Amino acid sequence: MTENTAIEEIPKEHRGLNFALDFGPLLIFFLVYKFGAPEGNPITAALYGTAAFMVAIVIAMIVSKWKLGKISPMMWMSAVLILGFGALTLYFNDPRFIQHKPTIIYAAFALILFGGLLRGKAMLKYLLEAAFEGLSDEGWLKLSRNWALFFTAMAIANELMVALLSFDTWLTIKVWGVTAASFIFAMANIPMLMKHGFAIEDDTEKTAP
Repeated sequence: MTENTAIEEIPKEHRGLNFALDFGPLLIFFLVYKFGAPEGNPITAALYGTAAFMVAIVIAMIVSKWKLGKISPMMWMSAVLILGFGALTLYFNDPRFIQHKPTIIYAAFALILFGGLLRGKAMLKYLLEAAFEGLSDEGWLKLSRNWALFFTAMAIANELMVALLSFDTWLTIKVWGVTAASFIFAMANIPMLMKHGFAIEDDTEKTAP
């Protein structure tokens, strides 16, 4: 997963683009780190990857505004932190700054969602500008609770990985493992959503004469 977790309802024709905008910058970071930097110097490789990450997120925002007509609040927040922590990484020649960026994002999202729950509001709906057809208010509250817990767990897991793993291993897990975990978690929520009124689109019904 990137931090812009793809759990909002997106028009079918835009789902591939949305995933590319979400996952693309992180993948570019990984590829530049692995293959685009001088060999034998992991710090330099991390700096190259960070610079590419910063450029990629700006391009993703431009494409999002151009093709989708908007930049989601989650992308804005991610971009601000990527650019901020990326600048610190490059200035101090220390990749630990960019490693702690996901923790800040996960913790911020968790606090926003938990804060909304304390006030009886499903902040996930507003944060993602999402609209799951037919989903009840109770369903939204449960979805917000589930993702708040997930983001809390991810923040803790990221700090443990930074402390215990090499940068190379951390980045590999961040790109592939975290993305897979986020997708699986999103899918695991579907039965709960359906119990609370969410109906998955039936394309055959829509196209039937």
